[in-house]
Amino acid sequence: MVGGGQLARMTHEAGIPLGIRFKILSDTAQDSAAQVAADVTVGDYRDLDTLRDFARGCDVITFDHEHVPTAHLRALEEDGVAVRPGPDALVHAQDKGVMRARLAEIGVPCPRNRIVADPEDVSRFAAEGAGYPLVLKTVRGGYDGKGVWFVRSQADAADAFRAGVPVLAEEKVDFVRELAANVVRSPHGQAVAYPVVESVQVDGVCDTVIAPAPGLPDALSAQAQQLALTVARELGVVGHLAVELFETADGRILVNELAMRPHNSGHWTMDGAATSQFANHLRAVLDLPLGDPRPRARWTVMANVLGGDYPDMYAGYLHCMARDPGLKIHMYGKDVKPGRKVGHVTTYGEDLPDVRERARHAADYLRGTIDE
Repeated sequence: MVGGGQLARMTHEAGIPLGIRFKILSDTAQDSAAQVAADVTVGDYRDLDTLRDFARGCDVITFDHEHVPTAHLRALEEDGVAVRPGPDALVHAQDKGVMRARLAEIGVPCPRNRIVADPEDVSRFAAEGAGYPLVLKTVRGGYDGKGVWFVRSQADAADAFRAGVPVLAEEKVDFVRELAANVVRSPHGQAVAYPVVESVQVDGVCDTVIAPAPGLPDALSAQAQQLALTVARELGVVGHLAVELFETADGRILVNELAMRPHNSGHWTMDGAATSQFANHLRAVLDLPLGDPRPRARWTVMANVLGGDYPDMYAGYLHCMARDPGLKIHMYGKDVKPGRKVGHVTTYGEDLPDVRERARHAADYLRGTIDE
């Protein structure tokens, strides 16, 4: 797996029961996965020679992020390396402009959008029908609210162009909430779909995920799952695909983002589904039969633990575990920085308000924002 973050850490964990020998290409020896995997290479994924050396002896290469240069992935494939997902699929998660163009070709509903050249072009796009306010995004590299600007005028748009990279303009969607449809697809086309979830964002960062999305009509849920399966098939995805969605006020769904790797909106599956997203991602990239995606309980809630003013972690564990024996805590071994995802908790049960309160309390206590 290229990338040594928490996604690689949790994927490695899912491979242990299967006896999978797991190798990590990590930026540093202190990264989340590098702390727990036995076979770690420290190196720069942007360097082709490093990637080639890392790939030797691997049956398959997969990723915990989308940032490996597309040309490097094509070079690995030319060397005979199995890259999953492959570069022809992964480019749609790497480049928002490419993604929007391809989704339009296959008839997938998206916000109105266009690549824009400068602040004046942003105003022209607004005049074409989207109007202000608008959303501007760098076509590559943005995540968790980074590389995204909400602009109300041409003057507001200047910051988005300072880095000198292509910028995508999109209409600001009148949505009632954000959803995510997670699916997994194998090389020979077997696919499974997890229940559609509600993803609650705070300051552009995923805060809470509720599975399944409460109050979502069955027809809209099925539409979202089918949409994600269609995207996976048409783009040739192998592995896990997260399709982040807007649910609009008039009952439609629009695609916001794609991720071709395990995803924050699927963390609930570690404890709440028969087969986790991490286990199914591994099964897919190894072309093994996929596992059951069905939930174990009526409701599962995942809450991220963000960096804050930490109390003693052991004392935090004592409190949270004693208060809620059914709570599941997953910490990533990361240095604490304000707003950084350093772990998550999951709770499940039959009563949604109770399940939500339990998850929220534990995440806030472990962060140090509450002390009782």
